[in-house]
Amino acid sequence: MSVVLRVHFTADDLSRIRFVREPDPLWETVLSITLLGTAQGRAVFDPWRAQVRAGLSRLQPSQVRVLRTLAPPVGDFPDFLTPAQASEGLEPGIEAVLTTPRGQLRRELEALPGAPPWARPLAEGDPETLKGLGGALRAYYRTAVAPYWPQMRALVDAERALRSRSVLDDGSEGMLAGLAPILRWRRPVLEADYPVEHDIQLAGRGLVLVPSVFCWRMPITLVDPGLPPVLVYPIPRVPGWWAGPDHTAGSRRLANLLGPTRAACLRLIEDGCTTGELARRLGMTPPTASQHATTLREAGLTTATRRGNTVLHVLTPLGAALLSARPGQDSRQG
Repeated sequence: MSVVLRVHFTADDLSRIRFVREPDPLWETVLSITLLGTAQGRAVFDPWRAQVRAGLSRLQPSQVRVLRTLAPPVGDFPDFLTPAQASEGLEPGIEAVLTTPRGQLRRELEALPGAPPWARPLAEGDPETLKGLGGALRAYYRTAVAPYWPQMRALVDAERALRSRSVLDDGSEGMLAGLAPILRWRRPVLEADYPVEHDIQLAGRGLVLVPSVFCWRMPITLVDPGLPPVLVYPIPRVPGWWAGPDHTAGSRRLANLLGPTRAACLRLIEDGCTTGELARRLGMTPPTASQHATTLREAGLTTATRRGNTVLHVLTPLGAALLSARPGQDSRQG
């Protein structure tokens, strides 16, 4: 029998599902640390690994050692590294890490196998040791996560748009069913393969869903089922996701965007749009709409997510900035 994670819903919980607004900086930071120590997802992550390992040489060895000890490639890492406050940004998240109650620090660090001597002052809430941990998290984030944030945000935006449409079309249960095959909805339980047997009783608390770029193969949740329920799950990535658009070629393609048709496409994609919807709303054939959408995507202004026969387009941060900076452009350019 396979080992399973089970999230048990009540009727109230189905109406209290929430998605994070953008990638969670601390979940992504910690999960990326665990990936650095493995060879998982080589086609997707090896170019990123090569870039990050070169950058980590500029960090203090003690910073890298602390992070790799707290977030090992195999096994659990402490819950206090991924507080709920990180959904508000990196600094609120780190502040929450540094103010973790001493009892929680001690309990979670004692659970780490083979904890080194430097973990003892951290478990006791030593201010200087905690300050060092905060500095290590910031330094690692600047090196391994921040340079790729626009691409990560575009991927999460696409996932949010897809799931929002699913809720509108099929309700909360339909949206949960659509998370297959990584997650399996068997009313009233959401299941997934997991390293250990783990049950979470939501009991009316609702669930925060966190789409993640650095989550690999199976979802992950907090070790302590008494904490506010969170479920982090992997989203689709393709080789080269980390590189972003080719800006040299993109600058040439941007010149093609100054016509009214593509500008109109960009505005329709702002709220999420399939290729078929794009064609219907602009009165063009699906192949023509697909061609315009491809040009926008290649210029780095949109990203696309495929589900079955449907392709959903959403704006990247660059595309959103272009719309904000050029209001009414589609009506003035020929």
